Amino acid sequence: MTTDTLELTPLAVGTPAPDFNLPASGAEGTVKLTDYRGKNLIIVFYPKDQTPGCTRQLCSLRDDLAVFKGLNTEILGSNPGSKESHERFSEKESYPFPILVDADKTMATAYQALKPEGGIQRTVYIIDGQGVIRFSQQGMPSDEELAAAIRGFSA
Repeated sequence: MTTDTLELTPLAVGTPAPDFNLPASGAEGTVKLTDYRGKNLIIVFYPKDQTPGCTRQLCSLRDDLAVFKGLNTEILGSNPGSKESHERFSEKESYPFPILVDADKTMATAYQALKPEGGIQRTVYIIDGQGVIRFSQQGMPSDEELAAAIRGFSA
């Protein structure tokens, strides 16, 4: 099997989420997984700022923020773009959540969202308040699917 036919598999549900400590848009200092203890956390790994699919995915989460807040859930985006790029993207689209700067792709690697050629595989995780992965899926799951997953493990 050649590297360009390798399929990435997201981290398994029930495993501890890898820690991270990264700069982010809209944040002084760094953002860490432990900052979200006691809350659910959606992390969206996406390929590039200001592209149609990525904008649609993050705007949908922005528009449904009240639903997620009602489920004790915060949201983070992540990709290797610069803080300046993330700030411009966030300002243009009015994102009320941080976008992590994973410049060296260590977080993408830890979360199995880094393609063999170095690009980001669109992947979404939900981590519970104890730091355990409760949902992992490649692609763009709907906000309804994410909310249902949170209701399922929070019940």
